[in-house]
Amino acid sequence: MVNVSRRSLIALGAALPLLGRLDWALASPPVPTSDKVLLNYNESPYGPSPAARAAMQLGVGASGRYPYKDLYALAEVFANQHGILDEHVMVCAGSMAALRYAVLAFTSETRGVVMATPSYEVPRQAAEARKAPVHEVPLTADHAHDIPGMLAADPKPGVIYLCNPNNPTGTLTPTKAIEHALASKPKGSILVVDEAYIDFCDAPSCVSWVKDHDDLLVLRTFSKIYGMAGARLGLALGQPVLLEQLEAFGGHNVPAASSLLGGRASLEEPSLVPERKALNTLVRDETVAWLKARGFTCTASHSNCFMIDVGRPAEQVIERLSAQNVMIGRVFSTWPNWVRVTVGNAGEMQRFREAFAAQVSFL
Repeated sequence: MVNVSRRSLIALGAALPLLGRLDWALASPPVPTSDKVLLNYNESPYGPSPAARAAMQLGVGASGRYPYKDLYALAEVFANQHGILDEHVMVCAGSMAALRYAVLAFTSETRGVVMATPSYEVPRQAAEARKAPVHEVPLTADHAHDIPGMLAADPKPGVIYLCNPNNPTGTLTPTKAIEHALASKPKGSILVVDEAYIDFCDAPSCVSWVKDHDDLLVLRTFSKIYGMAGARLGLALGQPVLLEQLEAFGGHNVPAASSLLGGRASLEEPSLVPERKALNTLVRDETVAWLKARGFTCTASHSNCFMIDVGRPAEQVIERLSAQNVMIGRVFSTWPNWVRVTVGNAGEMQRFREAFAAQVSFL
């Protein structure tokens, strides 16, 4: 059985001088723990960084005032880091909210959503509520978005949605393919690129593209690598005219001061993303290697989740692991025999492997 040991973490720190020491990863997780191992919602096992938690505490005392100055400050930091203007940044109470706003703003009963399957289900849910048509196109054989298939699915969609890396598979769509989608999509359609998981991989971001394209919306979140899922903080990046159409559905529903301060502190910690990215990669790849050694097929993930083909209805596996207090994914209807697993910390993935191994006779 593969173990992520203290020795392997120390070796990682020695091999990657950029990361410095990984003592924070060896300590007890800073988030509340229970007997349950929560690998089902793509949350971070580490929570906000120490600097972000300290900043969030300061935000509690400022909660008597509307936090617009903190919102503007966060937008300015992000814009400066990515070479775009402040006016290209809309701060939202979670990127899911921005995604729903985009579907509401740019679809109708005659202009729908084109998306991959399996992928993040919110665009489909929002479109169905809007009574807009939905065209779901299966992923390619290597689990990337089928861009030609998506472009052919609807002659005049309101929104074309790309999640990169994709949720739930963790797989990447090549940048060239995304460029092709942007250049070839129907006029008037909005390309939405969801980069909730981009910091876990080496793929380039599309954020800087918004300077030159008035039909591109890029989404980012603080829920994943920054460990702030409960703080509800996300960003929509696009040209001002595009963002104004989103604001009509919830532009004044801004996050709390504590969330904004925590997000800004996270952005200003230069070592945070590379440290967490490296640790996630180590734990994920060791777990996937363990599964493959036992004959299971997994997606080639570049994210903090991956999928396993268990060869039978996924719900059965989810229920059996749940009985051992290990909570994993949910069922995606187009992949009924695959389960999604979030990458936890070293101890949590050890628990997952033990629970999964106990099901070998069943599987």
